[in-house]
Amino acid sequence: MAMETEILGLHHISAITGNLSANIDFYTRVLGLRLVKVTVNFDDPSSYHLYYGDGVGHPGTILTFFVWPGADRGRLGVGQAALISFAIPQSAFGYWVNRFHELNITYQGPTRRFGEQTLVVRDPDGISIELVAYAGPLAQTSWEGSIIPAESAIHGYAGATLWEDDADATGHFLTEVMRFHKVAEEQQTLRYEIGLGGAGSRLDVRRASGFWGGTMGTGQIHHLAWRVATDDVQKQWREHLLKSEAEVTPILDRKYFHSIYFPEPGGVLFEIATDPPGFTVDEPVEQLGTRLQLPSWLEHEREEIVQELPPLPGRVQ
Repeated sequence: MAMETEILGLHHISAITGNLSANIDFYTRVLGLRLVKVTVNFDDPSSYHLYYGDGVGHPGTILTFFVWPGADRGRLGVGQAALISFAIPQSAFGYWVNRFHELNITYQGPTRRFGEQTLVVRDPDGISIELVAYAGPLAQTSWEGSIIPAESAIHGYAGATLWEDDADATGHFLTEVMRFHKVAEEQQTLRYEIGLGGAGSRLDVRRASGFWGGTMGTGQIHHLAWRVATDDVQKQWREHLLKSEAEVTPILDRKYFHSIYFPEPGGVLFEIATDPPGFTVDEPVEQLGTRLQLPSWLEHEREEIVQELPPLPGRVQ
């Protein structure tokens, strides 16, 4: 497989929340991300699917949530993504320490991981969010309309961390099948990068042999999505993964991108998603996230779907 068709880095990360209002408040009012899309889980239209990101929802900035009120809480363990890492300017580190103090939000740190200062906070469902004072160029833009000053705002992903019972099997899959490169190792964590490296290209794999297995539910990360530039590149990756004996889904239309899904050897669900068409296919930039959007194949069910969903304050359904 020709590597001019490389994976470019993280496209988005998807997680599960049980508390709609607390989730929106934390990611928009505490972290300063923009709610760029309100839609439903296409596989379960009775539940919301929220997308946060920068001002446009560029790939590499997107964090999504399936909203499952009343669902069982998950348990973090091996075979799961355990940490979401966002990049902030190095000069913004003190701002975030002060902000968490002012908001009375408990945080862990400052600590150093792979030579960079980090802070870790937990969202209302208990998901660990790491802010990394990123040493390299910040490739992604921030959102100008954010509550956070532009010079201190989050600039998309730094990476993510997996917990694995057999870290070597996962590492082999990453390097031999997905074309990651191992770039560092610190204590029990191995760091890999994809593509040209840099912000959003990292994946850390923590050795956690013998630790209990995780269970999916609220407060857990559901999957990691990796980005490719075009539909043709995605098709090539699907063929490559099938030849590598990975269990890959057909290409699925997610309206804002096209997706294939497959588990890595440890059980973490991966996705490869296309950059286009993006979030402005059904809303102009200035109105992103202000109205419930449905794919064409569900639009005729809008009235029934809205009746099943809880109201979303300040937004039109």
